[in-house]
Amino acid sequence: MESESVLILSRLQFAFTAMFHYIFPPLAIGMGVLLVYFEGMYLKTKNPLYESITKFWVKIFGLNFAIGVASGIVLEFEFGTNWSVYSRFVGDVFGSALAAEGVFAFFLESGFLALLVFGWDRVSPRVHFFSTIMVSLGSIFSSVWIVVANSWQQTPAGYHLVERTVDGVTTVRAEITDFWALVFNPSSIDRLLHVWFGAFIVGGFFIMSISAYYLLKGRHLDFAKKSFTAALVLASIASVLALVQGHGQAVTVSQTQPAKMAAFEGVFETTEGGTPLCVIGYPDEEAGEMKGAINVPGLLSYLVHGDTSTPVTGLDAFAPEDRPPVFISFMSYHIMIGLGMLFIVLTLLGLFFLWRGTLFEKRWLLWIFVLVVVAPFVANEVGWVAAEVGRQPWIVYGELRTADAFSPNLTNQQVLSSIIMFGVIYLLLFAVWIFVLNDKIKKGPETPKVAGAGGAPVGGGDKGLAGLMDAASEIAAHEGSMTTAKDESKKGKES
Repeated sequence: MESESVLILSRLQFAFTAMFHYIFPPLAIGMGVLLVYFEGMYLKTKNPLYESITKFWVKIFGLNFAIGVASGIVLEFEFGTNWSVYSRFVGDVFGSALAAEGVFAFFLESGFLALLVFGWDRVSPRVHFFSTIMVSLGSIFSSVWIVVANSWQQTPAGYHLVERTVDGVTTVRAEITDFWALVFNPSSIDRLLHVWFGAFIVGGFFIMSISAYYLLKGRHLDFAKKSFTAALVLASIASVLALVQGHGQAVTVSQTQPAKMAAFEGVFETTEGGTPLCVIGYPDEEAGEMKGAINVPGLLSYLVHGDTSTPVTGLDAFAPEDRPPVFISFMSYHIMIGLGMLFIVLTLLGLFFLWRGTLFEKRWLLWIFVLVVVAPFVANEVGWVAAEVGRQPWIVYGELRTADAFSPNLTNQQVLSSIIMFGVIYLLLFAVWIFVLNDKIKKGPETPKVAGAGGAPVGGGDKGLAGLMDAASEIAAHEGSMTTAKDESKKGKES
């Protein structure tokens, strides 16, 4: 039937656009925290090297922000074009969360981004540092409201269902009864923390990769060592905390979405005693069993319940139509965990050699850090795949099925053509990102400024609020000066 193919194509379209967009927000969050540290160290030590470090990473942050905004706009339109039933059902809930994201997060981040990128030498160091903090907080606040909205889909709370009839057509809509119950729904805090730790890992490994490249090439050594060290510390802490907090989140999933947990761990049947943990193997959904499984007896029960005798609910406890796809859920979940363990090993090994004072002599390890930069992005993506596929067949858990949520008037040709169009546009955006990123890496950071009289670094005096106003006027006047220059050039040619 055409409706089934439209559903599949709509799901593929949203998955593709969302996964492409999600390359950039975690990187912005992770880099934002490190930017605050680098510029804070510049204010504290007055070491111009830290100013050079901050300026370089700000350029890449600005590039990342631009591509992230361009790729994310599409998602909001897809709610209306492809998922009209879903939008009508969750409109009251998502409207408040997304409005809060726009007002309290996106405007904060984008507003201060102009000062962060263009405010050097136009405002005082303290004002510029404040703008850096605001941009970092803006990216973090943005994640808060997006995760709150998505977590409500996983564990709905603080709402009731209302039937409305318009022109003889009756629809059901979720409306908020308790805003704070919605915000602090059973899974929101766990999932938000996991998103933050994943973002810190992405930002840390991204900066370590570029810094390691400079170290291997013998370029910008002081810059690279300080950048690498700060990023290593952040990634190390985040990697360990992601494991600890991820365990807590898994326990929450087992309580609020037991079918998802059963799919994550390949538990097809509820055991009489303790449930083993599958260490190696893959799920065969048709046979309803794990193939090539190597199990640790009772370990899954211990991780979920704290003892080795209480069984973990299996998929057999749910009707077949209420079970999530097992293979994708299982594989994506375990790829995420495997990569997370790799991050812990690499970062702790890096800290050990840093403590020994030999880290930057280990070329083999530096090459690993250069090449492994893709892995944190993959871990973040497959983590979301596990969360979203594991929620199926529900788009709002227990309330609205995905198969009932798409726009009924769409055709295959419409969705397929839009997928092709977005594929071409996103391919071009990705090519631009890689090209500009590569260009900035090749050029490298600026040479640190030499201290002026009295030990104060050249540029960026104490201008305070006056400097802030001057910066705004200079940016506005810049376009006018360009226009004037063009006019004068034309007159010169005519004469």
